[in-house]
Amino acid sequence: MAFIRSIKTTFCVAALGLAFGAQAQSKLPIRLLVGFAPGGSTDTVARVLADKLHSVLGQTVIVENRPGAGGRMATEALKNSAPDGLTYMVAPNATSIFPSLLYPPSVLRYDLLKDLAPVAVVVSYPLALAVSTRTGATNVKEYVDWVKSHPKEGVFGTAGLGGQTHFTGLQFGKAAGVQLNVVPYRGNGPLATDLLGGQLPAAVMTAGDIAQHQSSGQVRVIGVFGDKRSPVMPDVPTVMEQGVKVASGDAWAGVWAPGKTPKAEIERMQDALKQVLAMPEVRGILHKTSLNADFRPAAELDRLQRKELAYWGPVIKASGFTPEQ
Repeated sequence: MAFIRSIKTTFCVAALGLAFGAQAQSKLPIRLLVGFAPGGSTDTVARVLADKLHSVLGQTVIVENRPGAGGRMATEALKNSAPDGLTYMVAPNATSIFPSLLYPPSVLRYDLLKDLAPVAVVVSYPLALAVSTRTGATNVKEYVDWVKSHPKEGVFGTAGLGGQTHFTGLQFGKAAGVQLNVVPYRGNGPLATDLLGGQLPAAVMTAGDIAQHQSSGQVRVIGVFGDKRSPVMPDVPTVMEQGVKVASGDAWAGVWAPGKTPKAEIERMQDALKQVLAMPEVRGILHKTSLNADFRPAAELDRLQRKELAYWGPVIKASGFTPEQ
């Protein structure tokens, strides 16, 4: 009997220790890693989420910016973090999908499908085809006709090489039957400046970064790349609606945890994100920046990233593009 009482006592002490450990864990701050400097769209999403997650989870949530290498530094930091439910990363698909297809393991130092655990998709947003008004184009057909008449100006700008806008532009040119070459910029700011100034005839870029300039009368968003119109730009027809079959889809951002994070922790964060993204004030804030609150659970994020890896792999290989290392 004494032996049984000893076992029971040991079990109770261990259980209490686990309970106190879990309680202490729940009081520690949660970090949301962002692979870009403060002020961009991904940083905005992370800060909106962090503000509301604090009240839903009852824990402090801190946004930690880890800029560098197009988001790869933050992803590597996530991989190397403890899988304890206290560290997550908010990142666009440009950070998760494309580096996995462009860089060898010696450069990347992480495996998206093995080293990261999907938590949820949080937002989606349209990519737009925008043109300078000097082209005279008001729709996709007119722009394609303009390029055919001005083949030397068959170029489009992107905010850097190796991302979704880069390869979407190439896919568009191929589907439309015109030769389009890419002109890379260091971000959407200088890209928009040249587009507005007429130095650049066209651009493929995140819609939110150019839609605000339409009222200037110097630029037109003539189409969005997606299977259907975006709720943040409902009056702009898709490129597919206008006869050019490009199925690249919207861009999106998700949340990941380190691999081997306990399922209970992932589900806890997933459920909290679902609550936050259902809040009208959160949806309103995101909508103002042309971001669509688009919660999808971990299983759907996993399917989405595998689908995009399969879609973009052949596109990138066919382009012959090799990034600088």
